[in-house]
Amino acid sequence: MLIDHWPLLGLRLNTPRLELRLPSGEELSELADLAAQGVHEPDRMPFYVPWTDLPPTERARSVVQHHWLRLGNWTPDNWSLNLAVFEAGQIVGLQTIAARNYATVREVATGSWLGLRHHGRGIGTEMRAAVLQLAFAGLEANEATSGAFADNPSSFRVSSKLGYEPDGIEHHVVRGRVTVMRRLRISRAQWEAHQNTSVSITGLGPCLPVLGLADEPDEPFDALS
Repeated sequence: MLIDHWPLLGLRLNTPRLELRLPSGEELSELADLAAQGVHEPDRMPFYVPWTDLPPTERARSVVQHHWLRLGNWTPDNWSLNLAVFEAGQIVGLQTIAARNYATVREVATGSWLGLRHHGRGIGTEMRAAVLQLAFAGLEANEATSGAFADNPSSFRVSSKLGYEPDGIEHHVVRGRVTVMRRLRISRAQWEAHQNTSVSITGLGPCLPVLGLADEPDEPFDALS
């Protein structure tokens, strides 16, 4: 079976409302359709690679290509896990967790997007909590990083709720203008102090070597995050 060769297909993160997992082929098509319908208001750009400026058809195709690219380039020392986010069986967005040299550094980075019509409902906080649980409880991370541009207050609200602290700034050129990205970082201790979302993780044990870790005890990883 394919899952024997790619155990990440069996990884599941579940919160009270959401399920995060790799999408099937048809579900990837639904994710692409969601992106084509809009991810953010057109007067701002929350991504330093402005992929959402593409016309809807090309934007949808880019979601499919990016998903395949990350899986195809995967190595245990350099990986990016793009998890589709489901609410009541419907795809609402994408949550990424990524790392380089994880076994040594023990640090992950996260990023995400939601379909525009799903904004403002607390989904962003819940799906980020899910991957922080994966990082800290499942993979024994020391720290996790994120970031947002100054004109993206919703992302900062999510990070603040979860216990992130400022970690400096970066300058990027986006849409031809210099834009300031504010980096954010959360330690294991900060995560433990702020965790308040129930998250269960299943199917992680067989994935550990693919994520750069030696085999460790498998389930359960149920806990509060």
